[in-house]
Amino acid sequence: MSLLPVAAAAIAGAIAGSFIATLCVRWSRGEQATVGRSRCDSCNCELSVVELIPIVSWLDTRGRCRSCGARIPRLHLWIEIAAAALAAIAVALQPNIQGAAIALFWLLLIAPAVLDVGHHWLPDPLTLVLAVAGLLVGGIATGLPLVDRLIGGAAGFLALWIVAQAYRRLRGREGLGAGDPKLIGAIGLWTGWVALPAILLLAALAGLGVAVAQGRSRLDRMPFGTLLAGAAIVWTGVLAARGSLDGAQLL
Repeated sequence: MSLLPVAAAAIAGAIAGSFIATLCVRWSRGEQATVGRSRCDSCNCELSVVELIPIVSWLDTRGRCRSCGARIPRLHLWIEIAAAALAAIAVALQPNIQGAAIALFWLLLIAPAVLDVGHHWLPDPLTLVLAVAGLLVGGIATGLPLVDRLIGGAAGFLALWIVAQAYRRLRGREGLGAGDPKLIGAIGLWTGWVALPAILLLAALAGLGVAVAQGRSRLDRMPFGTLLAGAAIVWTGVLAARGSLDGAQLL
């Protein structure tokens, strides 16, 4: 396998990760992140082309603004590295257009995962973009027909929505955030209905493991959206490695 497509995917992923990181940092502060020139969040100085190079610029400046010396959140670096790695892995597993589509799926899951673990927040615009992208290119990523993915979207949303409503009635408090059913519904538009039980099981087991490791009580909030995103990435990654992402082999 040629390393050129993998390297290109890593570079594209890092560039996408830079935008994703800015989005996560600024949205969490209630700031606009999708318009205007890139700038320092502390002194508002516009960044040069060199300062916009993902990963390298952060390491070169040791995580500080060249103009005012303010610290740049380390989250920028981690998201850029994660995005580069995920895109490279997707293309390495499937060095074709399917790998590019899988990479897009994984990249679109990063922002919801980061915002949920940091702020217990799954913004509707991010879920909507994930859902629309699933409708448009989810079939390329998984090889599944549109009907299977539409069923996945509806089944995923309804399954967690029903669980959330039942928990609220039985316990008198929220058990799942309003964004979790929407997120699994959007994921279902990529993976189809067949993958949903495995993704939900992986997320639940991961949540249980985190709760036990951290000594959490049953009343502590858990970023289930983050766990769903991670489970979806792991599940599709395993299937891509096996070359079994098409609908026939999933069944």
